[in-house]
Amino acid sequence: MLRTIAYNTFKEAVRNKVFYLLVALGVVAALSSIIVSMLTIGDKVKVLKDVGLASIDFFCVLIAIFTGINLVYKEIDKKTIYNILSKPISRSIFILGKFLGLALTLLIALASMSVIYYLFLWLAAGTVDIKIVVYFFLLYLQLLIITSISLMFSSFSTPILSSIYTISLYLIANVTWTFNTFKDQLKGTLETVVSYFFYYILPNFEKFNIKNQIVLKMDLDAAWIINAVLYAVCYTGALLLLSILIFNKKEFK
Repeated sequence: MLRTIAYNTFKEAVRNKVFYLLVALGVVAALSSIIVSMLTIGDKVKVLKDVGLASIDFFCVLIAIFTGINLVYKEIDKKTIYNILSKPISRSIFILGKFLGLALTLLIALASMSVIYYLFLWLAAGTVDIKIVVYFFLLYLQLLIITSISLMFSSFSTPILSSIYTISLYLIANVTWTFNTFKDQLKGTLETVVSYFFYYILPNFEKFNIKNQIVLKMDLDAAWIINAVLYAVCYTGALLLLSILIFNKKEFK
C-alpha cells in the first residue's frame, strides 16, 4: 500500500499545471544566466554557474513548498481521507507514502533541470564540472527536509498557513548559522543556552551550501558532504516522525 500511495501522490503532483510552470520557469531562469554573463566583466563561467544554480535552487524550493502543503490537506478537504483510512492502511503509511511520492516528484523535476542546465553549460562555456552533481545531490537532500516540513504543517493546518510557516522556516534555515556565530558574543548563560537551542533545533541549510566551492572551483570536503547526508537523514526522519504523531492524534469530522 505504501507504493500505491506514493505512486498516486506522484501522479497527482505531476498533473498539476503549477508543477510544469515552476519547472519551466526554473529552466528559463537558469538559461537566462548567459544574458547576465554577457553583461558581466570577468569570468563568464562563474556567472553562468552562480546564476544558473541559484535559479534551479529557487524554483525547486518553490515546487517543494507549494506541492507539499497540499499533500494531506487536499485529502481531508475532499473527504477522500475517510475512504483511504477505511482500508487496511495505517496513518503512518499514509504520511510516508505522501512523502515518498513528493520525493519522487522532486527528483524528476531536479533531474530534468539538471540535465538541461548541464547541456546548456557545455554548449555555452564548453565545460562540464562534475562537482555540480554533488551540488544537485545536496540540494535534493535540502528539498527533502523542506518537503518534510511542509508535510508536517499540512497535517494539521490549512494550505495558506502551511505555506507561511514553511516559507518562514525556510528563510530562518538559511541564517540559522548566525546563532552559532553569536553565541561567543553573548555573556549571559541564558542567552547562550537559547542560542544553542535554536541552532540545533532549527533546520540549518548552510550545511548543504557548496555553491561557493563550485563557482570558485575549490576542492570539496568529503567530511562536510558526509555530515550533510547524515544531518538530512536524521532531520527528515525526525520531522516525519513528528508528522506521524500529529496526524495520529488528528480527529476527522
